[in-house]
Amino acid sequence: MTAAVLDAPLTPSEYIVHHLGHLATSHQSKIVDFSVINIDTVFWSVFAGVLGCLLMYVAARGATAGVPGRFQAFVEMMVEMVENQSKEIVHGDRSFIAPLALTVFVWVALMNSLDFLPVDMFSSFFKLVGLDGIISHHRAVPTADLNGTMGIALGVLVLMLFYSVKIKGVGGFVHELLAAPFGIWLAPFNLLLNLIEFAAKTVSLGMRLFGNMYAGELLFLLIALLGSAATTFGFVGHVIAGSIWAIFHILIVLLQAFIFMMLTLVYIGQAHEKH
Repeated sequence: MTAAVLDAPLTPSEYIVHHLGHLATSHQSKIVDFSVINIDTVFWSVFAGVLGCLLMYVAARGATAGVPGRFQAFVEMMVEMVENQSKEIVHGDRSFIAPLALTVFVWVALMNSLDFLPVDMFSSFFKLVGLDGIISHHRAVPTADLNGTMGIALGVLVLMLFYSVKIKGVGGFVHELLAAPFGIWLAPFNLLLNLIEFAAKTVSLGMRLFGNMYAGELLFLLIALLGSAATTFGFVGHVIAGSIWAIFHILIVLLQAFIFMMLTLVYIGQAHEKH
């Protein structure tokens, strides 16, 4: 978080709209438009994923049987937490599911943590190196982009369908779609209800993470605007409000990653159950 750099004559609303814009292949005018790619969301999603893999690799290579260091102890606590949660929720083979849950938690937590970067850092950097004419917009928080969170949620949906077919077989899965919960005689209503359930799980999973992270990013922008005020109150308010919100936001970042991981486990666990 830093004081806003407002050397251009932008109004507060224009400043916020500018910072909420994406570096994209073209302008997105519809809610669903697969022809548009938000380049910044893709870049930082991949960056967070690669960073998470490197951190876990370093932790695994440096693990010792003796007294662990702080980093190893933190990773061991995280792995144990994920393993315990997966054991309670998923009844079956967890050889892939527990690592999946750990990957989801670390990946989402790292993407959420990008919200702690100064809101004007990239715009100032691009202007400094003369790229502001080429890169006019840039957002570094993939989970504050609905496209990013819905993409992850669609991945979870694919896993739910995969495990439903793997555990129950194609015939068992189709029978469940048609017969649960009211019996085979109400097959059309059962199918409609189950399709709505799959859609609701996917949309709610993506929207929940997006809503929380978007609100947090917006509040950081408002605090930055407070710091741009050329008054003592504005500067002091920026420092105090920014510090308080940054500390509180640490909890939000980790909590949202934990909730996303838990819901992923719950949905995959439900795919293991037979009705």
